[in-house]
Amino acid sequence: MFLDTLLHRNPGLVDAAANLHDSGRVPPDTYVMDLDAVEENAAVLAETARQVGVALWFVVKQLGRNPELVRSVARHIPRAAAIDVTETRTLHASGALLGNVGHLGQIPRRTLPGVLALRPDRVTVFDLANARAVADAAHAVGRTQDVLIRVEGAEGTVYPGQEGGVPLERLDAFAERAEALRSLRIAGVTAFPCVLCDPVTGLPTATPNLELAVKAREVLAARGHRDLELSAPSATSAASLPLLAEWGATHGEPGHALTGTTPLHALDPTQPEKPAYVYVTEVAHTLDDGRPALFGGGFYARSHIRSALLPRTGARLGVPDAPARNIDYYRLLDAPTDGADLRLGDTALLAFRTQIFVTRSTVAVVSGLSSGTPRLNGLYDAQGRAL
Repeated sequence: MFLDTLLHRNPGLVDAAANLHDSGRVPPDTYVMDLDAVEENAAVLAETARQVGVALWFVVKQLGRNPELVRSVARHIPRAAAIDVTETRTLHASGALLGNVGHLGQIPRRTLPGVLALRPDRVTVFDLANARAVADAAHAVGRTQDVLIRVEGAEGTVYPGQEGGVPLERLDAFAERAEALRSLRIAGVTAFPCVLCDPVTGLPTATPNLELAVKAREVLAARGHRDLELSAPSATSAASLPLLAEWGATHGEPGHALTGTTPLHALDPTQPEKPAYVYVTEVAHTLDDGRPALFGGGFYARSHIRSALLPRTGARLGVPDAPARNIDYYRLLDAPTDGADLRLGDTALLAFRTQIFVTRSTVAVVSGLSSGTPRLNGLYDAQGRAL
């Protein structure tokens, strides 16, 4: 999906990744991350957001919750949105401030005291029971917790496994009951996804959920709430931030833009964010019909992979679709049609959309590429733990 853009915008990362694998310093099934590019992208996003008047909470699940990458982003975007308790703890331990917790994954009731002790700015709640739990935990530690109300998404827009939220038609009644909870303050609303990239042009487009979130804020404003926030996550990038500002959003949540891997970046290599990772694996065996099998572990169902580069020969081989219901022990490539030489252990490089935190991959962090002096900083697992 991103291989052509990567080769055009960040060839130094391609060369470094190939050399690291060929020398045995990184294993197959490794995402090689360009630390310099991630920080440069964070700086671009922070400046664009400043210009249009939108605040940012950065997201790191797709980066493997990596502490080095967290620190590099936090130098420009200090606050983060954590999708679950594990990520909350990793972000805090890595020095990021917690802007919003509980949006994609509600905070389990029994872990709320520990999470609130980290003093997140906002906690997102999906229903009244979670609002009560947050209020009780906040009261127990003697503080008032600001919350964002997750608005239920429009029909057909919510991804399976991400259902939940307060329906717009019941928001007024929900707010009345939430307002009566001690130690809780309604600070705003959020929804997901609020922006998606057009599949043909790649351009960011508002979804019906963003319109629902705007209407939800109006409902709360009519009840007397002031200075309400509207966080509008998904596909936040330099290209989409002006759109968020037009809709009145107060916050965006950049994730893939930090690595230059939104769908727009696949179609438009002139976007200011630079591709910042490449997936490295190797030929494990070759089928009798000539198709090479690569070691898997890091492939993602929504990755939209198109081709793989084998640096030793320069061959570009197609990557057929594979059903998500099967474990990716291996991933097959198309057989070469020109009799290209294939060898056991040949390096293969791929660039595609991923969510590293749900893989079993290694993450290799490389610095110095921007100055032409690449250095392997370290290896981590997909949850950010040093190996």
